[in-house]
Amino acid sequence: MKVERNVKYITIAIYSFVVIALSIAFYLIASNYGAFKESVRGLMKSMQPIFIGASMAYLVNFVMEAVERYLLKPALPKKTKLKVLRPISIIITYAIISVFLYFFVSIIFPQIIASIIKVVNDITANFDNITGWVVEFVEGINIRQEYLDLVVGYWNEFLNNLMGFLTGLLPVLGGVVAVILSSVWNIVLGVIVSIYLLSDKERFKALSRKMTYGLFSDTRANRIIELTRRADHIFGRFLGGKILDSAIIALINYGFMVFFKMPYPVLVSFIVGVTNIIPFFGPFIGMVPSFFIILTASPVKAVWFLVQILLIQQFDGNFLGPKILGESLGISAFWILFSLLVAGKFLGFIGLVIGVPLFVFIYSIVKDNVERRLKDKGLPVETASYAVDKS
Repeated sequence: MKVERNVKYITIAIYSFVVIALSIAFYLIASNYGAFKESVRGLMKSMQPIFIGASMAYLVNFVMEAVERYLLKPALPKKTKLKVLRPISIIITYAIISVFLYFFVSIIFPQIIASIIKVVNDITANFDNITGWVVEFVEGINIRQEYLDLVVGYWNEFLNNLMGFLTGLLPVLGGVVAVILSSVWNIVLGVIVSIYLLSDKERFKALSRKMTYGLFSDTRANRIIELTRRADHIFGRFLGGKILDSAIIALINYGFMVFFKMPYPVLVSFIVGVTNIIPFFGPFIGMVPSFFIILTASPVKAVWFLVQILLIQQFDGNFLGPKILGESLGISAFWILFSLLVAGKFLGFIGLVIGVPLFVFIYSIVKDNVERRLKDKGLPVETASYAVDKS
């Protein structure tokens, strides 16, 4: 006798089984949360070289593509096969990165540490003189004595906080070095993983597309691939472009400071370069501590530094940045500030770096869905069409 299948009841049974299985899994995890947490932590630790390697491969890929496009392809015959071109580009790319890391560790990093120590010593030795400069400046404005005492009190408090920040920076840098040294083996494995990923990246891309089309419908698979390309475009353009842009700005700032004989050029240029990675507000975040660091040595040069950094940022915002990054982020300054505050709160400095491109990606998805629904309703998609006419 032939038994007919009832699709409706089979679907209900499958959903019931899934719900029961998830409920049991949730109960087991909740009742043994400590053991589950340790298991997850052990798994994440064992997968750390994979994560490091994937991150390295994604960042190094920008350099490798530039080497292939601008260095190897013009120099090698046009019929050179990829299996010959790729190993050469990987070797050259990692050689460039190794030289840069050696230069940073052996020359720049020691100077940063020495500059921090010198700033702290200068503030300690010239504390009274620095305060005297502030008192003399404030007295020139002819304000009342109680306000003068208030300003001096706040200024001394600020100097103490600045010294606390700089002295606290040394243990932080030392902690970063300790973490790197303790993870040398994972980093070495990560480099090996990144080389494998870079050498065969076209095959990994094809394999991921194959799995996507095999697991999902054509419509959903096309959407997933389109969003993946969009995320790669947003994050890749932003991170690669911002790192290059910030390195150039740091070098330009260092050149100006050396030319005009300003104090602490390495430390200040390092702060300017790192904070410049943060979009929109980064230059101002780096300008403030740099100004006060120079102020401890020379108030006149600190003022000239403000003029210099403002000119450099004008050059960056109007010429260098657009040339490297291309079109704008496509969101207003308010949303940039919002994304920085939220991501910075949860992820710290990493959140300040990736918060904006992450928000741009999410914003683009929401924008697509809203505009698609508006089109289905026959409504305009332009925001200006929904402005309230008060006339």
